Amino acid sequence: MEEEYEQRKYSCETAIETLEWIKDIINFLKPYTQIFLQPNVVDFLKDRLWEAVDDDWIRCLHSEPIQHLLHLPSGLLQDHWPSSLKHFVLTSKSLAYPRHQLNLQTVFPGISIIPLNSLLSQGMSPKKKHEVEILSSLVNYTSRNVGAHRVVDVGAGLGYLTQVLAFQYQLPVVAIDASCHHGTITNTRAERIKKHYLAKLHKSGFEKGIPNMPKTITSHILSSSTLRELSNYCFQHDDLDEKHLKEKCFNDSCDVRPEAGGQPSPCSAADANTGIPLVLAGLHACGDLSVTMLRSMAECEAVKAVVSIGCCYNLLSEDGFENGGSDTGFPVSKGVQSMGVSLGKNSRDLACQSAERWRDLEKDAGVQNFDLHAFRAAFQLVLQRYYPEALMKNPSIGRQGKALRRQQKNSSMCSSELTKSEVSEKMLETDSSLAGSQCNSADKYSLFEKFSLSGLCYLGLEPLEDMDLRGLWTECQPFLELIGPYWSLRAALGPLLETLIQLDRLLFLQEQDTALEVLMLPIFDPVLSPRNLAIIARRTHPIT
Repeated sequence: MEEEYEQRKYSCETAIETLEWIKDIINFLKPYTQIFLQPNVVDFLKDRLWEAVDDDWIRCLHSEPIQHLLHLPSGLLQDHWPSSLKHFVLTSKSLAYPRHQLNLQTVFPGISIIPLNSLLSQGMSPKKKHEVEILSSLVNYTSRNVGAHRVVDVGAGLGYLTQVLAFQYQLPVVAIDASCHHGTITNTRAERIKKHYLAKLHKSGFEKGIPNMPKTITSHILSSSTLRELSNYCFQHDDLDEKHLKEKCFNDSCDVRPEAGGQPSPCSAADANTGIPLVLAGLHACGDLSVTMLRSMAECEAVKAVVSIGCCYNLLSEDGFENGGSDTGFPVSKGVQSMGVSLGKNSRDLACQSAERWRDLEKDAGVQNFDLHAFRAAFQLVLQRYYPEALMKNPSIGRQGKALRRQQKNSSMCSSELTKSEVSEKMLETDSSLAGSQCNSADKYSLFEKFSLSGLCYLGLEPLEDMDLRGLWTECQPFLELIGPYWSLRAALGPLLETLIQLDRLLFLQEQDTALEVLMLPIFDPVLSPRNLAIIARRTHPIT
C-alpha cells in the first residue's frame, strides 16, 4: 500500500529562515555525498556503487515493482520498507521546496492570466505555450506594479516571451541571446506578427497603436554591469540596430560582443543609480545567466524588478568561488559561501532531475530508462578493459541510447510488406524489447552490442579483434537489475539539490542592504515544466 506524506512546513520569508532551511538540507545530504552525489552513474558497475548503499535498502528495492521505484523520488512509500529507507525518502521530500503549481492570483490579486491568441502561440509546444502564457502575465503585472515599463528578456531563445510582451502587452522589449540564429528567427517571426497587426488595424480604420518592434541582440553576458549598460543603451536609441550596437560596445571596450571574451567591468556606485527603469525577465536562462540577473538587481538601481526561472544547473560555475573569486554561479550568497559548500558537476546534473516526470512514466518507459543506464554502465567497463587511455579523458558518448531507440523504431517500420496493423504490433514489440519487459537475454545483448559499437564510433575508436562484448555482458548480468533501485534512490535527492541552489539565490537577494521584496513561487505545472520555481524580486527603496 502506498502512502504519501505531507510537505514539512518550512519558511523562507527572511534570510534567517532561508539559511536555517539551507543548513538542514546540507546536514541531511552530507552522509550521502560519497554514495549518491559525487559518483557518476556511468561508473555504477566499474566502481560497484551499489555496495555503498544500505544492504536492507538494496534487498528491499531489488524485488519492488518498477512503478514503486518510479514513484520513490516523489516521496511515495510502501509499508513494508525498512524504517531507515522511509526516513530517507520522507526527509528528502520534506526538505525540498514544494512544486505544486500555485495560483498566482492568491499572491497577486490584480494579476490576469491572458490566453495567447493563435498567432502568438504558433509554433510553440504545449510546454512553451504554458510557460509563456503564465510568465508574460507575471512580467506584465510586475513591470506595471513597479513603474518600469521596459523589459529585458535575458536568454531569450527563439523570442516567444519577447513577442508576447511586445505585441500582446505592448511593452518595449529587448531580447538578448548568445545565439545569432535565435536572433534571426526572433526577428523574422516578429516581422510576420507585426504585419498581421498592421493589416488588422488598417482594416479597422486605425493607424496608431502598433507596439514597437522588439529589439534582438546577440551577445554573451559576462557581468551584471554589462547587462545593465547594454539594456540602457538599447532603450535610449530607438533606431538602434544590432550592427551599430556591436560596434558601439566593441569600440568602447565593453565586454558585450558576439563572442565570449574580455573581463567583466564592475557596476560603479555612480552608474548604479542612473539609467532607464528596467525589469529583467528570464525564462530558463541557462547556468550563470540567471545568477547574473540577480546580481544586476542587487547592484543597479535602474533594475526595478527581476522575474527569473532558472535552468541548466549543470552549467553553473563553481570554480570562481573555489579560487577565491566572487563571480560564480554557486554559491552566490554569503551565507552558503561561509559554509564552504561545493556541489560538483554530478550533483548539479542531479539537480535537473524531475520527480514528477518519473512518477508519470509508464512501466515500460521506466524499465527502458533503466536499461539504457545499464548499457552505459557496461560500456564504461568496455572502455576500462580495452581502452584505458580513452577512459582517463572522462569521455561522453552523447545520446547513444536515444539514437538506438530511434534506429530500432525506424527499422521496425521499413518493410513495405507490413500492413498497418502489423506495423503497430511491430512498434509495440520494439518498445517492449527496448524496455526489457518481455525480451530475453539474447535480445538485450544484441541491443548492448549495438550501443557499444555506436559509442566506440562516436569516440573515434575501432573495435578490437580480441574484444569480448558477450563475455563482459555475461559478467554484468547479476548486477544490472540493481541500477533501477540505485537510480531511484539517487533521483530522490534531485529536487532537494535544486531547492538548495534556488534557496542560495533567494538568500543572496535577502542579504542585500537595499530593501527588496523577494518571493520564490512554483508558477508552472511541474509535469509540463519541471523547472517551475520562479524568483520574483522588486525594489522598494533606492540603493544607498
